[in-house]
Amino acid sequence: QVQLVESGGGLVQPGGSLRLSCAASGKIFSIVPMGWYRQAPGKQRELVATITGGGSTNYADSVKGRFTISRDNAKNTVYLQMNSLKPDDTAVYYCNYNPPHSYWGQGTQVTVSS
Repeated sequence: QVQLVESGGGLVQPGGSLRLSCAASGKIFSIVPMGWYRQAPGKQRELVATITGGGSTNYADSVKGRFTISRDNAKNTVYLQMNSLKPDDTAVYYCNYNPPHSYWGQGTQVTVSS
């Protein structure tokens, strides 16, 4: 059974930082590619960052150089460090496999505003 639990969101001023966490279930977590996705109001969900089981990463152009995805396979956890946040980063952030499973967690709200 898939379980994905996101946490760490909140309200932050432009230029600030947040670190998101995602606790995932599954005995094969360490070999499964994972991703962080986000959905802003009125927009489609988009892929923000991905990480393979071996730790190779990729980022959307809009977050490259500002966001860092990482994983701790011993804890079945994926992280997203977000720096230099902008109002356009405001969205609900989700983690999922890459490509995504049909199950989605509740996500965590990130609001960037002064």
